[in-house]
Parts: sequence; C-alpha cells; structure tokens
Amino acid sequence: MEKVVELQRWQNEHIESEYDLERLFSEVRSGFVSQPCPDYQTRLEALKQLKGALIEQQKALVEALNADYGYRSQFDTTLGDLLPAISHINYTIKHLKKWMKSSRRESGLMLFPSQVRVEYQPLGVVGVIVPWNFPILLSVAPIVTAIAAGNRVMVKLSEYTPKTNQVLRMVFSAVEQRVYAVEGDVQIARCFSELPFDHLIFTGSTPVGRLVAQAAAKNLTPVTLELGGKSPVIVDNEVDLKHAVDAVMLGKSVNSGQICVAPDYVLVPQGKEQAFIQLYLQRYKAIYLKGGGADSVTQIINDAQFSRLKALLEDAKQHGAKVHAIEGVDVEGRRMLPHLISGVTEEMRVTQEEIFGPILPVFGYKSLSDVFAYINQKPRPLALYLISNDKVLQRQVVEHTHSGGVAINDTILHVAADDAPFGGIGDSGLGHYHGKEGFLTFSKAKTVLTSPNWLPRSRLLLRYRNWATRLLSKLFIR
Repeated sequence: MEKVVELQRWQNEHIESEYDLERLFSEVRSGFVSQPCPDYQTRLEALKQLKGALIEQQKALVEALNADYGYRSQFDTTLGDLLPAISHINYTIKHLKKWMKSSRRESGLMLFPSQVRVEYQPLGVVGVIVPWNFPILLSVAPIVTAIAAGNRVMVKLSEYTPKTNQVLRMVFSAVEQRVYAVEGDVQIARCFSELPFDHLIFTGSTPVGRLVAQAAAKNLTPVTLELGGKSPVIVDNEVDLKHAVDAVMLGKSVNSGQICVAPDYVLVPQGKEQAFIQLYLQRYKAIYLKGGGADSVTQIINDAQFSRLKALLEDAKQHGAKVHAIEGVDVEGRRMLPHLISGVTEEMRVTQEEIFGPILPVFGYKSLSDVFAYINQKPRPLALYLISNDKVLQRQVVEHTHSGGVAINDTILHVAADDAPFGGIGDSGLGHYHGKEGFLTFSKAKTVLTSPNWLPRSRLLLRYRNWATRLLSKLFIR
C-alpha cells in the first residue's frame, strides 16, 4: 500500500532534482516488478482511461497549447494532435488481444517433437522524451503502444509548453500507476536520458538525438529516435501545378511548418519555379488570409525559433537568393507567413539545416536522374514526397531513394496511418513505432521451447555424441 501511495504522489508532484528523478524511477521500477506481465483486461482498462481523460480534457488542451504558442489554431491542435492520438488508441484497443497472443513457430525435424513459440513480454519501464511541436500526439502515441505491451512509462515533457504540460499531467494521472510525467530544464532532460530504462524513445532534432543515444548507451538502453532532416518534395512535369501547390502547402502550413515531416524543399521541373512560387503565394493568401489579416496563422513557438528563421532568410539574401513573400499583410507577434526562396545555392543555411518553419526553397531540375542524385547525396530524410500520377515514376522513387516514409500526391498524412510503422533512417532516426510495430518495439520477443519430459534426447546426445554427430551431419549438412 505504501508503494501505491508513493507512486500516486509522484503523479501529482514536480521533479526538482536528479535525486527526485532517480527516486521516481526506482518506485516505477518496483511497481513493474510487482506486476511484470499485466493481463489483457488491465492493459485495456489503462488505454480506456487514457482515451477518456483525453476526451474530457480536449478543450483545456486546445486552450493550453494556444497559450503556450501565443496563438495556435484550433485546426492544428485538433487535427494534428488530438484526433490522431485518439485514433491511435482506438486502433490499439481493437487489435490488442491479437497482438498479445503468442506466436507458434516451426521446431523443425532436428527438434521434433518439441514445440516452439514466441511470447511477447513487457520490457519494464519505458522512457519517452516529448518535443514541443506536437506534445499531445508525440507523448500519447508511444505511451499507447508501451502500455499495450504491458510496460510502465515515464514521460519527460518539454519545458517550452508549460501550460499544456499541466493538462497532460492530469490526463496521465488518470491512467492508474502506469504513466508518470516529468518536467524540467536541460539538466533534468540529461538526467532523464541517463536513467536505466528498458527502452527510451526520443523525438526531436538530430544533434540532440545523438546526445540522447550516447547517454542511453551507458546503460545499454535500446533507443528509438524520431528525428527529422530535410524532407524533399518532387513535382512531376505532368502534374497539375495547383494540386502540387495544395499538397505542399498543407504540409508546410500546419503548425506553421513546425513539423519533423514538413516539406523542407521542393524540386520542380526547370522553368516552372516562378509559376509554382506565385501560385503558392496566391493560394495561401486566398485560404489563410481571407479577412486580410494573419490572425488565424499559428505563431512560432518562441523568440529563439523566430530569430533563427529570420536569420535563415537573411543568410539566403546575403548569398544572392531571392525571397518571395506576401506583401501588404499586417503580421503581429511571432506569426510568420510563407517565404519561398529561389536562386538557392548549397552554401546557404537553408540547404544545410532543417528549416522547421514556413520557409520553402524551390529548386528547378533538368532530369529525374539529377533529382535522385541530389537527394541521395544528402542525409536520409524522415519523409519524401512525390506529386505524380506516373506509376513507373512512383515505383522508381520508392526504390531509388531512402527515407523514413514516402507519401505520393500528399504530404505529412502518412504519419496518421495507424496500421503502419513510423520511423526514420540514418540521420532522420532509428527504429519505429505506431501500430503492431510499436507493440513489438516495446516488447521482448521471447522464444520458448517446450519438450515432453519423456523425451530422452539430452541423454542420448550425451551418451552417443559421435554417432549423433555423424547421423545429424548426414541429415542436415547438404
């Protein structure tokens, strides 16, 4: 009973030191040890508690994120954060019983008549480090599959979303003794990543991801890293330019481009750069600026990020690029309207760094072979987008490029596919989660061999080693 009271206390208190963090981890670990393999009903109830709390607090979450950003559109929070999170819970509830079943495997002639099966066992305590850009979805999605796999979860929330964190702590406390939220600065984050978790998942930038992996390596903690990179969009010569513009604009405008899978740059047929740029700005103005102001545009999260984006634009101008923007619109606060860049060269920061905002370099290409060569010489991105109806080209793009995922004639929406894994490759990440793959990520696939006790195989192998070696060699080495 004392352990239960202690864990309940931690769900409602703030971590203020490394000592508190280690004590919490110890208590959560003890809670897991006391119930190392929760049954289906226990896991199902936890998922339902999480879903119920999210639905109950949805209005508060929208308001909190709006306050943390200075302004964040309800569309971005509802469509980008809340709905995918709840959809993921619903999908997991539907498939959980099937995922938990052991898997029968072939024993083969050499092990006959033994039986072999694979049991999916909870790992223990899973750590989740959450970014500021989609704090609901990017905390809930890994929590869901970690709970489904039978684990306890500790979550490090971003210091840049304090009001949202308060609501999320209430949401997580509804999941009885399964999820524990931690807040704090960079020092707490560093200590968090050094805890001996049974698995650690981090979503954020590639440089910080490297540091998290190094810290986890001290404990041989396996990690899933959801990072980012420069996700390209390839526009086919035969496609309707309006469709291409709308597809790119969706991915670049949601959350004002502050998404790890947002289109980072666009490759259009040479000669169509200006047509793409002008149509993009016209369509944006018609859709987002109907009343003549930018009040409905989500703000950049903080002053540091806003200054970084402005510095990218200034650097591009200094190196000879042309920046195209919408003129004559009053923009207040940290709102930033789209800035498309032409005349881009490789020494510019916009070609070297992940942009993570409403800035979009536009390149012209001569041939698709040039496109593949350009993409493949860069670090592998988290996403790659193709706007084309050409089935042959679609196949070529999938086969001749490497990325975490591909979306054809859309951008960013592949992340919402509950039945498909989500993850990066190379500099854009390590491992994956979502759906069954998430369940497997947070499970130990344990092989179990069961032999009948009447079987004298071990005794015979010990007694007739030479004869068994000759016989088995003739049967199996061929």
